[in-house]
Amino acid sequence: MRSAWSLWPSLACAQNIGLVDRSSLRRLRSSLVRLAEPQRHNDPKPTDTTSTDAKQQENHRVVASSHDIYALHTSSPGSPLFKPSGTHIVQKLQAFLRAQYPTYGFQEVLTPTIYKRSLWETSGHWNNYKDDMFAVTGRGAHGGHDPEREIGENEEYGLKPMNCPGHCLLFKSQKRSYKDLPIRYADFSPLHRNELSGALSGLTRLRRFHQDDGHIFCRPSQVKDEISRTLDFVRLVYQTFNMEDYRFRLGTRPEQHIGSVDDWDKAEVRLKSALQESQQYFNINPGDGAFYGPKIDIILTDADGKDHQTATIQLDFQLPKRFELAYDVPGPEQEERMKPGSTRDGASVESETPVLIHRAILGSLERFLALLIESEAGKWPFWMNPNQLIILTVGKDASVRQRAEEMAKQLASPDLRPGAQALSARNFMVDCDNTDQSLAKKIFNARRRGYSFYAVVGKRNLVQSAETQTMDLSLGVHPKQQDVQQAIEAFLDQSASPSSTMRQANQTALSSTATRLTIRQCQDLMKDLETRYL
Repeated sequence: MRSAWSLWPSLACAQNIGLVDRSSLRRLRSSLVRLAEPQRHNDPKPTDTTSTDAKQQENHRVVASSHDIYALHTSSPGSPLFKPSGTHIVQKLQAFLRAQYPTYGFQEVLTPTIYKRSLWETSGHWNNYKDDMFAVTGRGAHGGHDPEREIGENEEYGLKPMNCPGHCLLFKSQKRSYKDLPIRYADFSPLHRNELSGALSGLTRLRRFHQDDGHIFCRPSQVKDEISRTLDFVRLVYQTFNMEDYRFRLGTRPEQHIGSVDDWDKAEVRLKSALQESQQYFNINPGDGAFYGPKIDIILTDADGKDHQTATIQLDFQLPKRFELAYDVPGPEQEERMKPGSTRDGASVESETPVLIHRAILGSLERFLALLIESEAGKWPFWMNPNQLIILTVGKDASVRQRAEEMAKQLASPDLRPGAQALSARNFMVDCDNTDQSLAKKIFNARRRGYSFYAVVGKRNLVQSAETQTMDLSLGVHPKQQDVQQAIEAFLDQSASPSSTMRQANQTALSSTATRLTIRQCQDLMKDLETRYL
């Protein structure tokens, strides 16, 4: 069998004569490195079919297909079409990050998807990243003079692969003082990267994706604290998702880069010091930095044993210079005499260039979702589950079915009011199965579809008034089954005292993993569970 590395001279030659671009060759080389690595002693053998089958079942594409998360189509390769369930999960990921932004000082912004070539030339992307970008032709870009066309319209455009140039434009849009820094922008805008068709893989390698992109403009003296805060942010988020088995990798200056070697050396030292001071073990990956600066990558491993970069922290001295970003500082004759926070009339003012820190906590939301799908295996925490509760009817009584549908609507929108809804109104994902199938079959389907809870409603639940009508709630699929059951018991102890009849019913029901609740109690319980297990 021909060695993988025997292909390398041919590929290098192809690059020299222009048949293969530089970025494609770099990705192919990384693949050959992985192929050439010796197998570790504790790796499963290829003949272990049981292990292979288990891995296939854990693969995010298999799990996502069975839970209706997303679809792919040849009309737009590498661009997932998220179904309602998948959209719900992605929006919950975004909502979770947005909830943390005030703590870490980020302000969310919206920026364009397309920019002129001249901007990408300023940022350096056109010369260093063009092969991975989608070029877009504007009106009249093929030449020719049209007196009715605006000046500058006859220019090539590019879909953005990154948000940093747009955020640089935002920083430059107004005068900045040293007192304004650090300025922290966050952005969920979709990004486009022209990946090779053969490199596309499920949700882990795409052409269109969303990134929880963030950029911090700060003074040199603030870099250390900002990187430390970002590492704390990473730690908090990955603990929340029980994905703490990650590794740090420091990427250093690549062969193709912008800026001076001295700037690069300083940036690499700062990132290395930040990792050492936070007592993080890390590997150095020579030449793996971005073209504008070194970076810290957080690495997770998927069900197939393949490594993926998720979070990243990049230190950049170059883009602020290329965009001529500046902030005002007191002149040197005043700076030593001025105390922090004080001002003096007539003080001389000079300009300094800020340092730019690029950061993403989840990285590509789609890639993180793929790893999360494999980690949870479809057993989503209640707060992000697209299938939170389903009401199952017993028998064929029309009044039971009608009441079950009404209960589902009440539970789905507990804060519903006439007219426009409040921004703080809660909504839950509640369904109703009132088909003619047996209860056992309905429970089987509810568990297979990954519902956190299922509630059984029959004639015996509707013998009382509407306010005291009940449902028998049971745990469906939840990653923290025992914890949730204990939470339900604690909730019942703390809630308003039910009648002695209901107390007795609950004592019996709890022993069989079912809990009899009123509609109000079920609403309060779901509100409690939504925040309890973040």
